[in-house]
Amino acid sequence: MTRSSNHGYVGRPVPRREDARLLAGRGRFVGGLRLPGMVYAYVVRSPVAHARVTGYDLSAARAADGVVDAIGIQDAAGLRLPCVSPGPGQRALSYPLLDDVVRYVGQPLAVVVAGTAAAARDAADLVTVTFDDLPPLIGVERALDPDAPLLYPDWGTNVVTDFEVGDPRDAAVRDAAHVVDLTFRFGRATPYPLEPRAVAASYTDGTLTIRASTQAPHHVRDHAADAFGLRYDRVRVISHETGGGFGAKEHLYPDEALVCLAAIRTGRPVAWSEEPGDRLVATLPSRAAVHRATLSMDADGRFLALYADIVADLGAHPSNCGIAPTAVTATMLPGPYRFERVGARVRGAVTTSTPTGSYRGFGQPEAAWTRERLIDEAARRAGIDPVDLRLRNMIGPDELPYSTPMWQDYDSGDYPRTLRTLRDLVVAPHRDDGRRRGVGFACQVEATGMGPSMGMKAIGIQAGGFETAIVQMEPDASVVVSAGVVGIGQGIETALAQIAADGVGVALDDVQVVLGDTTTTPYSSIGSIASRALAVSGGALTRAAARLRTRILAIAGHQLEVDPADLEIVDATVRVKGTPQVARTLRQIATSAWRGWDLPEGSEPGLLERVSYDPVAYTYACGAHAAAVAVDPDTGAVEIEGYWLVNDSGVLVNPAIVDGQLRGAVAQGIGMALYEEITYTPDGQPVALYEVPTACEIPEISVTTLETPSPRTPGGMKGVGEGGTIGSTAAVGNAVAAALPEIADRITDTPMTPHVLWRLMTDAR
Repeated sequence: MTRSSNHGYVGRPVPRREDARLLAGRGRFVGGLRLPGMVYAYVVRSPVAHARVTGYDLSAARAADGVVDAIGIQDAAGLRLPCVSPGPGQRALSYPLLDDVVRYVGQPLAVVVAGTAAAARDAADLVTVTFDDLPPLIGVERALDPDAPLLYPDWGTNVVTDFEVGDPRDAAVRDAAHVVDLTFRFGRATPYPLEPRAVAASYTDGTLTIRASTQAPHHVRDHAADAFGLRYDRVRVISHETGGGFGAKEHLYPDEALVCLAAIRTGRPVAWSEEPGDRLVATLPSRAAVHRATLSMDADGRFLALYADIVADLGAHPSNCGIAPTAVTATMLPGPYRFERVGARVRGAVTTSTPTGSYRGFGQPEAAWTRERLIDEAARRAGIDPVDLRLRNMIGPDELPYSTPMWQDYDSGDYPRTLRTLRDLVVAPHRDDGRRRGVGFACQVEATGMGPSMGMKAIGIQAGGFETAIVQMEPDASVVVSAGVVGIGQGIETALAQIAADGVGVALDDVQVVLGDTTTTPYSSIGSIASRALAVSGGALTRAAARLRTRILAIAGHQLEVDPADLEIVDATVRVKGTPQVARTLRQIATSAWRGWDLPEGSEPGLLERVSYDPVAYTYACGAHAAAVAVDPDTGAVEIEGYWLVNDSGVLVNPAIVDGQLRGAVAQGIGMALYEEITYTPDGQPVALYEVPTACEIPEISVTTLETPSPRTPGGMKGVGEGGTIGSTAAVGNAVAAALPEIADRITDTPMTPHVLWRLMTDAR
């Protein structure tokens, strides 16, 4: 139903327009594409963790029925992909599509292309590869040992980068009455989007077209063009629907690039979808790291210093994002608290495991876990209520904007109010069933709206942070919005339509949003990542829509011979305030504009505005989480009996979408806390079992939202996509520690599986 355009859409829980086609089965996914002459690719992967390829034979596969092509190491010689976010002094700045040294199970070795997916899979079994085994290397702490095998002997070390930020470690214990020093280990977790990675590539008339399930079409285009030596205008990337990304689809993978190479070689469309069994070895996981961290405070419970020695497991090589998640961990360590001194040492080391990459939260959940677990342990040892200790040290609203010791410039918010609101909501269950119960709290500041471009350059990120929005009113007064970000299930299509409808002054149903095509949409260097799509692209659109509205009123004022300031737009009509009968319809104005009729002097024909918005700085959302858990002392099993979240992400364009984003993100944080981990045998074989929480394990989540507009973003928005993930793991961990005080100082690792907790309780008896 079309609503009157004089009623605002921003701030209303408008139903997601994406859902109509998705729920009706009309969504367009890469795996469902069928192009004329399409053939299918299958990726041959290494069954061993570390070896040198000594023999390679594709002849039998090439001769198999239905096979169109088979690509081996020599066929892809010299083809590489870049590391976009290198750390200082990073030893590897790119990585090959195919390599003659294997460094993880699942590493691509070849690609077979055939007329059917089944034929390609069968022919892949005919590829013969022989290996000279090399010693595996599992675990980042083992990688630092002087006697550890070297994955890249020329380096003389397994350390890829090593740098310090902020204050040194000795500052953390200076003049302190209380010092808490703990070591935290994070299980390797995978983003696990519902739609697997998929590519359909074609090469016609010198143009490579890539249809991909991706978060960043222009990012993929740029890297594909550079890899194959093609002009950028000769590569087109199209993203239709994307069934979840969570960071896993923010770049071009080697196997995806090989599918593009097959399309170039064969001249036929080539389709590929990741095999279910490959997801744990091929899609980049994240989180894997070890923190040795110290928090100190004085006798009055005032925080003095925080320090972490952080070692990240980068897997076989630095990925597209390299050490960046770990650097974010370091810079976001202080959270919403005052510390006199904060510092970190950041190292990344290689192991014989799948390279690690982006995952929702991008290093911030790890920072929250380390900081919030240290705070709870400090409170326990000092006999202070953990909520009171947090409030005692929390940055107040009158202190914002606030620069942290790690160079983060917080913009706006009321952190104490967020925590106090949460504390008043929590009602812990009380039952006498033999289980141990506890409530845990965790607070966060979330860096959102990645940018500005020059700031990214300054820290070595090879990308820009601006976004461009184009808004055009057609001759019939319908409005088309085009943006470089893409929809990945987060509702961006609906939110942008709401901003445009309000900004221009039209009905929501009259707005069409076009996304996900590098040929037709404006350039977006990094796309929909880092909780930035609405904050940055929405900021650009806010300005573009306002400009278009100003142009419409100027034309109407000229045609009606009145001051534009005396006009208003109501129900698709521009009319004089107080004299509604003096009016022109939007269609009349738009038609005249596109015909060049009766325009103000100096006004160009048409109604189109294009605005690029480069953020002046990040925006910072905030949140407070609480979890109530019951722990079975006989088995170590944890049940979450209650969950509460208070979140402030600035102006809420669509509260219903924000609510859904937060609930889904909390579920992923719970997964990290209790269930999810990719583990390896000593010889580098991944263990196939990977548990994710289901609806049975996720409790009812109470979400309360506050709104403190960002003074930096046009429209006042901040990002929200990762807010539920960042603090939820720590809240669950603190709840478990509260339920089991006798082992509270040993609740340090994720995930907290029943076996882990049972062993800790058994050892403590």
